[in-house]
Amino acid sequence: MSIESDLKKDGIKVIRPLDTLSINTISRNIAEKLCKTFPDQNFIFQNLFIALSRIPMYIAEIPDGFAEATYFYKNSSMYFKDGTSLDKLENFAMHEFIHYLQEIKDKKGHLLKLGLCDFGDLKICGMALNEGAVQLMASKANGSNEEIVKYYGISFPTTSPSYYPMLCNLVKQMSYITGESVLYDSTFYGSSSFKESLVSSCGLNNFLKIQNNLDKIMETEEKEIKFNNILMSDKCEGMKAQKIAKKIEAYKVKIRKLFFETQDLIYSSYFNNLYNKILTTADIDEYRLKLYNYKNFIGISDNYSNFNEFYIDKMMDLDNKYETIMNNTNLVTVNNSKISVFFKKLKAILSATVEFKS
Repeated sequence: MSIESDLKKDGIKVIRPLDTLSINTISRNIAEKLCKTFPDQNFIFQNLFIALSRIPMYIAEIPDGFAEATYFYKNSSMYFKDGTSLDKLENFAMHEFIHYLQEIKDKKGHLLKLGLCDFGDLKICGMALNEGAVQLMASKANGSNEEIVKYYGISFPTTSPSYYPMLCNLVKQMSYITGESVLYDSTFYGSSSFKESLVSSCGLNNFLKIQNNLDKIMETEEKEIKFNNILMSDKCEGMKAQKIAKKIEAYKVKIRKLFFETQDLIYSSYFNNLYNKILTTADIDEYRLKLYNYKNFIGISDNYSNFNEFYIDKMMDLDNKYETIMNNTNLVTVNNSKISVFFKKLKAILSATVEFKS
């Protein structure tokens, strides 16, 4: 199949090459942002600018609902949506330029790996995970502020309100567990550190389930977008419109279910595993703070209470764990935390009351 046929399959029609001045401007600004935002990656500005400016770039017709910029791996070229201003092109291009930097090909030019995504002979693994990570990093490089958005009845924080917002939120939750630097390194260079950290923290089966759910969310969102475009067309009316509207609603329900299922699996597998590693009262304090701060990342809806219930259950478990540690001389006790002092005073009061009654 030719490149033109592949592009047409995705609804992309080339109009003209992007002018040299615009190419150099976009490449220079993006290279500067990447160097400034990710200093630990040791990018060299001049080398990065030259590499980015040599990418063939085109203005093209791109279907509504899809990204305003697309990097096509088969011919290592960039396509921008016609009618988009230069400053917006730069923002959209950030995501695609990161794709260019992270790709690993064999000698024949076949794509083997794209950051967190592996291109096997039979199956592609981690596509949505990689897309979410790349957009999270692109938003950071573009200086995007976090805001609360609402999609499919779910309110959640994201730095990418209009491009992979759900995936960005879930990947952000995962990076809270692993640390952002591990995510950045693995996304840029395809190292296994991020996945290994998640497997260690959440378990292999849980990680694979999370990765698979992210792919399902992305695939279902793409279907919903395509059917929305059909529904908005002039030729869609009557019974056909009703059937398509019904399908769209089913996709929305599926996405909502997948989001909460994935979110619940991320935090529950991590905090259940971490709970089993608690040995000291200092561990309890650290655990309590980590779980409390996690609420800043989650998505919520009117009928969602899973995280709150999990939080309360774990607080009760921590109280029991504290008593176990205090009564076990073989475990290390750290006494300098405010919470530890509170429990010691409470225990002393209760002990004094018992002695008085006896």
